[in-house]
Amino acid sequence: MTIETTKQAIKRWHTMLQTRDMSILNELLAEDVVFRSPVAYQPYPGKQVVFFILSNVIQIFENFTYHREFYTEDGMNVVLEFSANVGEKKLKGIDMIQLNEQGQIIDFEVMLRPKSGLEALAAQMGKRMAAFIPKV
Repeated sequence: MTIETTKQAIKRWHTMLQTRDMSILNELLAEDVVFRSPVAYQPYPGKQVVFFILSNVIQIFENFTYHREFYTEDGMNVVLEFSANVGEKKLKGIDMIQLNEQGQIIDFEVMLRPKSGLEALAAQMGKRMAAFIPKV
């Protein structure tokens, strides 16, 4: 895999966010993708749950903007710096994305600040996750 493969995948990611075309997200996620939430200790494995999480976060975030991109030398990882609002709360964060040889996302970790923005997102996502994940 080259850095060009990663850059093409990230370009598709940006297109998906601009157009809200979730079929692009479906293409970008590997079957064994893992999502690492800024709220939950345990990661969420599997394409179905990661698709649900990311497609819902996209709906919750307002005024979402990426500011900078950082690529690792091997081209397998990218960090995207962003800002957004959740209601009245402002937040800043980074998406740390690892891709496989095919340019699909295999690991997606989010870090957010400040705590008030994180709590606002957690409250919104908590409601949506409760409806998605059956009670055991």
